[in-house]
Amino acid sequence: MGDLLLLQRAAEVAHFNTPGLRALVSDMQDTMQHANGAGLAAPQIGVSLRVVIFGFERNERYPDAPAVPPTVLVNPVLTPLGTDEEAGWEGCLSVPGMRGLVPRFARLRYQGFDARGKAIDRTVDGFHARVVQHEVDHLDGILYPMRIRDLTKFGFQDVLFPGQEPQDD
Repeated sequence: MGDLLLLQRAAEVAHFNTPGLRALVSDMQDTMQHANGAGLAAPQIGVSLRVVIFGFERNERYPDAPAVPPTVLVNPVLTPLGTDEEAGWEGCLSVPGMRGLVPRFARLRYQGFDARGKAIDRTVDGFHARVVQHEVDHLDGILYPMRIRDLTKFGFQDVLFPGQEPQDD
């Protein structure tokens, strides 16, 4: 947090299925796996491109979360489906050790492309919708603390949830 790259809009990907894009996605997957995260955006590893990855079959850090299909999403567009919101606790690799209660749209449609340029178009809700919104926010220079409405629900993980493992997304 504080890195100017994380506070700017990332550039659109112009070319798909390139060695550079494949290498970026591989680096992101390695980073996310190492951190046992649910998602990661390219700006989080110093690359200002509109690329996010997310998904897991089962994640020990989110034992109650349903599976989210492993996804590489390039040049995403999010469309909220309704105005209903759900509040949920979030953390972030870019804001280590902190957690906050963040409102997110309960249901949305996301569109974009995979790394090869194949179109993706999904309608999702719940945790899947939350993860996508969190990661795509990174592409627009938004960190989750900027979404928190009640700052009494923002603090250090070990103070808010004593005895629990850190859960940075």
